[in-house]
Amino acid sequence: MTETVGTPAKGDRAERNGTPKQGLSVQRVYTTEGVHPYDEVTWEHRDVVMTNWRDGSVNFEQRGVEFPDFWSVNATNIVTSKYFRGAVGSSVRESSLRQLIDRVVKSYVAAGIKFGYFGTPKDAEVFEHELTWMLLHQVFSFNSPVWFNVGTSSPQQVSACFILAVDDTMDSILNWYKEEGLIFKGGSGAGLNLSRIRSSKELLSSGGTASGPVSFMRGADASAGTIKSGGATRRAAKMVVLDVDHPDVEEFIETKAREEAKIRVLRDAGFDMDLGGSDITSVQYQNANNSIRVSDAFMHAVENDGKFGLRSRTTGEVIEEVGAKPLFRKLAQAAWSCADPGIQYDDTINDWHTCPESGRISASNPCSEYMHLDNSSCNLASLNLMKFLGDDGTFDAETFVKAVEIVITAMDISICFADFPTEPIADTTRKFRQLGIGYANIGALLMATGHAYDSEGGRALAAAITSLMTGTAYRRSAELAGVVGAFEGYARNADAHQRVMRKHAAANDLLRTHHSTDATVQRVATREWQAALEIGTKSGWRNAQASVLAPTGTIGLMMDCDTTGIEPDLALVKFKKLVGGGSMQIVNQTVPRALKSLGYQDEQVEAIVEYIAEHGHVVDAPGLRQEHYEVFDCAMGERSIAPMGHVRMMAAVQPFISGAISKTVNMPEAASVEDVEEIYFQGWKLGLKALAIYRDNCKVGQPLSAGKGANNGNTAKAEPEKVIEYRPVRKRLPKKRPSQTVSFTVGGAEGYLHAGSYPDDGLGEIFVKLGKQGSTLAGVMDAFSMSISVGLQYGIPLEFYVSKFQNLRFEPAGMTDDPDVRIATSVLDYLFRRLALDYLPYEKRAQLGIFTADERSAEVSAGYGGPADVDLEGLRTSVDASPRATIEAAESTEKSEAHSSTELLELHLGKAADAPLCMTCGTKMRPAGSCYVCEGCGSTSGCS
Repeated sequence: MTETVGTPAKGDRAERNGTPKQGLSVQRVYTTEGVHPYDEVTWEHRDVVMTNWRDGSVNFEQRGVEFPDFWSVNATNIVTSKYFRGAVGSSVRESSLRQLIDRVVKSYVAAGIKFGYFGTPKDAEVFEHELTWMLLHQVFSFNSPVWFNVGTSSPQQVSACFILAVDDTMDSILNWYKEEGLIFKGGSGAGLNLSRIRSSKELLSSGGTASGPVSFMRGADASAGTIKSGGATRRAAKMVVLDVDHPDVEEFIETKAREEAKIRVLRDAGFDMDLGGSDITSVQYQNANNSIRVSDAFMHAVENDGKFGLRSRTTGEVIEEVGAKPLFRKLAQAAWSCADPGIQYDDTINDWHTCPESGRISASNPCSEYMHLDNSSCNLASLNLMKFLGDDGTFDAETFVKAVEIVITAMDISICFADFPTEPIADTTRKFRQLGIGYANIGALLMATGHAYDSEGGRALAAAITSLMTGTAYRRSAELAGVVGAFEGYARNADAHQRVMRKHAAANDLLRTHHSTDATVQRVATREWQAALEIGTKSGWRNAQASVLAPTGTIGLMMDCDTTGIEPDLALVKFKKLVGGGSMQIVNQTVPRALKSLGYQDEQVEAIVEYIAEHGHVVDAPGLRQEHYEVFDCAMGERSIAPMGHVRMMAAVQPFISGAISKTVNMPEAASVEDVEEIYFQGWKLGLKALAIYRDNCKVGQPLSAGKGANNGNTAKAEPEKVIEYRPVRKRLPKKRPSQTVSFTVGGAEGYLHAGSYPDDGLGEIFVKLGKQGSTLAGVMDAFSMSISVGLQYGIPLEFYVSKFQNLRFEPAGMTDDPDVRIATSVLDYLFRRLALDYLPYEKRAQLGIFTADERSAEVSAGYGGPADVDLEGLRTSVDASPRATIEAAESTEKSEAHSSTELLELHLGKAADAPLCMTCGTKMRPAGSCYVCEGCGSTSGCS
């Protein structure tokens, strides 16, 4: 690797002297003169065949694709299925990562040359090679729209995040529906603030009463629900914001909580209310994230238990006063019950606004990381932080600086040629040139360096890296302004922009470091901020915004990142696909690296890793000191990070982000409404811009807290009732009864299940043959069968046994020979799933999550249309876990019965994780910021 400076070739100096501006002088960081990046790696051809593990059907197939040998199977599959362009099976279909990278990079370089970014043709060539090398080696990635669109015949849309605007007129409201639909159709998401629409407590010019913004949300929600089904890449993502002083704020707060209660009632009545279910469309407001925009005045009123005025949208006068604390309580209660609405802190957001003279920041994109002017957009790119971690455990700050220079330059070039869904968005984006550089893998980096996520040292390192990233981005932005000019809106906002730059630099100066690594990073960040201020004061800045922290869902998988965005590790064990099919569970590679950085010897590391592989956590791991447990705390599992630990991490890095942070603070099911209030209140105190919470099991499918026969509030004294004791009566089977015998194989163990029924069709007995006659196992199974049979005859419902024994985990376990139950966590898990399929009605099985292969296929077809309606390029499912491949690849690990890291975590936790199923391939997704990402196919529930 050669040294680089990467500064403009006399750009700002030339401008001050009145001479013509000169382009950038680009020097090499990663590449070698005379050697193309493609020639430095070993390429191999792979077959990408994506099957649905539930029924074995092929959802996507492309053979002979070319990738570097160090790219994982999962990254290969996702890039091939989602980002390669051209009809599958045609000669124009892309088949190599080289073609994909060249399509994008050459488009950027051509635009850079056209618009005067480079000093010489040699600088353009070096820039091309550096950008290619970084993408090839997974150092960073652009957001998905770049890979979808750049260099194709499609509109060159490069932005994933959009903010719209709506005014208090019917024309504007209908235009909102139209613009939102166009953005959804393109696979992106949008957010907007509805607070300009007059409330339902105000009059129209005609004398009638206004409908209010909540009523118009219904139409937009229905539109989003329709367009998501026909979208080519993913379901629609949208954000709806309302100011806390809007007269309809209480109705807005309770909107989704009321609908959630409705969903539960309908589900209990037998309707299919699962996500994507046939009856869920009858429920409103399910396609948007809702957020309340609170002011400092409101939060002070909450703090002091004072009154707060709700203001007319037409006159600005207070039309109603409410108690701030009760209103805040309603906000927390709604979020506790259904995770909506989130909260955005208006005064904090606008205090860091670089362009207040051009308008306030009133809304955000769906994931809440992009916040800027209405009718604007932001294109994102994220750096893989683990690529800058040296073998000695230090962070390579200088190389990181050079990488940020290259990435931010490329991002700015993209605005020069980008297309936009509407003209107002195009106009604002070209005038203000908002960018969103960010990162992934901070959770893995902290663990690998021996830092606990929820620790002063961990927060200091994260803050220093974030400060360095944004400081470098703004320094490069100032240099670009000296070469190709400041953004058009800069002159009007120069004072405010410089004030915000000084605020960032001051926050960096106040950063308290704890170790040599974060101290070194902070010193380099100080240098970058000083340079940014010096150059920017003279030349201005090229970009009104430089950085955000996005979810990095799909692109995080493309870069083979262990953690997304600002998130910690999900768990210590994860699911890995193998070349040629099959899968295995492995302990995260950051774990042994962390143990070595903490001073453990190879023998100790091996023993601890083996323990984690078996138990999924570090508690009581042999030789591991208790003071080191916190280093291995994760988002879920035995030792999960406390909710305030997530909030404190967000607060540590927020002063160094131009925009905001996409992150959901997960709370345990036992959390109270008061706990939610405290999180939302501390978010304001700590200077966050936005915050959302999710309490485990607060969504659909969970039992209600009170049964149907509850008192319902009737406190009248009841008459004493006579207590009658009921005893069960055994109903014996007749001498002659219908029966069936099923042969089965679970994880290589063979057996037989004999089930006898009552003549009126009800299971009455089972006999299980497993193991050799006379063996202990055979005797235990005989006794178990007798116990279950007697229980059935005494009236214990079969569904009770199924609920108790399904997912029970012990060996033998693994693949079965039953097409309806492909994988079992134990013999008992298989047996009772099989009995449920044979003897329980569909409605009861649906509640237990047990379906036949045909039923699953029918459900997918019903939800997503026939083959003609499905975009094959967007489809991807996980691969069957082959017992042979698993045994060969992981002799020391258990057979994998999961199809994603979330499902694997469920096996260790012994309970279901609260994550949605992927709308494309059906596997359980994992959290990524305030969204979810599917490890199988790369689909996300958000907009990045």
